[in-house]
Amino acid sequence: MNEFKDWNIKLKETFNATSNVAVLTVTEAGKLLNFSKDQMKVFVDKYKITKVPIMRSTHRYLLLKSEIDEIVAKRNV
Repeated sequence: MNEFKDWNIKLKETFNATSNVAVLTVTEAGKLLNFSKDQMKVFVDKYKITKVPIMRSTHRYLLLKSEIDEIVAKRNV
């Protein structure tokens, strides 16, 4: 039986396979910072984190893994 994969996860895997820039979904980034998905969306807008737009969707986006890693590193200092 096929394992269910969230649409955002599928999109991220496709993007990472075809790009040299690693990305995370909003949910994944939120987990790294101990935020809910909604809290992470507010955080992204407040601190102007780079959004990687998704074609044909105005409300979905991916986040640059490098930026999230940098934020996590600063919070753990």
